[in-house]
Amino acid sequence: MKKAGKTLMVALLMVSLMAAPMLGCSKSASDADGKLTIGLAMNTLNNPFFVAVKEGAQARAKEIGAKLIITDAQNNVGTQLNNIESMIQQKPDVIIIDPADSDAIVPAVESANAANIPVLTIDRKANGGKVAAHVGYDAVDAGRMAGDWLAKELKGKGNVVELTGIMGTDVAQDRHKGFTDVMKEHPGIKVVSSQTANFDRGEALNVMENILQAHKKIDGVYAANDEMAIGAVKALEDAGMAGKVKVVGTDDIDPMKELIKSGKAHATVANPPFFLGKDAVNAAKNLAAGKKLQKEVILKAQTVTKKNVDKVKTKD
Repeated sequence: MKKAGKTLMVALLMVSLMAAPMLGCSKSASDADGKLTIGLAMNTLNNPFFVAVKEGAQARAKEIGAKLIITDAQNNVGTQLNNIESMIQQKPDVIIIDPADSDAIVPAVESANAANIPVLTIDRKANGGKVAAHVGYDAVDAGRMAGDWLAKELKGKGNVVELTGIMGTDVAQDRHKGFTDVMKEHPGIKVVSSQTANFDRGEALNVMENILQAHKKIDGVYAANDEMAIGAVKALEDAGMAGKVKVVGTDDIDPMKELIKSGKAHATVANPPFFLGKDAVNAAKNLAAGKKLQKEVILKAQTVTKKNVDKVKTKD
């Protein structure tokens, strides 16, 4: 018994000695290999906008020699929560979150807070938890810019349609607010239909087809992102109305550029996603280095039409 006890004590001592360096390395992923490690929790990668965000993030991560852990929630809140919980276990230095839903993401932010991992949000905000900074575009201003362009093109009168995004996100709510505020300034313009298509091209096609059946005279369409604008253009094209109805979107993704060049769509508000990804990783780098960030890092937008579509820079 005495010999067995002595053997057990030696074994326990060896285990504790082996565990000591492991505990010392558990603070963050960068401690293990000297590389800054950044988690990027995307709400979806089944959309050209968010693919470009990822590409911008990857480009900047490569420039600074950082490791990027990327997850895709496929527009599912539960999946994103699980993705972030798994990411926390990998102990990155910073986690960047593009929320699938501004309210539902809060528990994930709080989990990262509890693990002492700084959190940044991009594009869409989180409505709770401690977020070090938000990197994105002014969504209210984007809605206003689109509304101003459309009102000017229609000379202050006509029937218009609004396609809104996922209304559980602040981006969709804010773009809707900006556009609606402008429409109120133009009593000669009537919003005959305002419906959500959840930032999705296919949904926008179906929604727009139904709207065209209910309203024969439509002069303009505002879509809260280019994917929905592209879906709306397809519906107009199928109805023999392509180019005859003024269509304005938001984001300035490559497929929308081509439609603007062809005259089937007419404008978009450039919120270049590639630069959003780059700036988010740059903010994460500065945050990990202990630098203080502005609470909101707002990137510059501009209106894109056929006149300047080839001049507006959307990626490096």
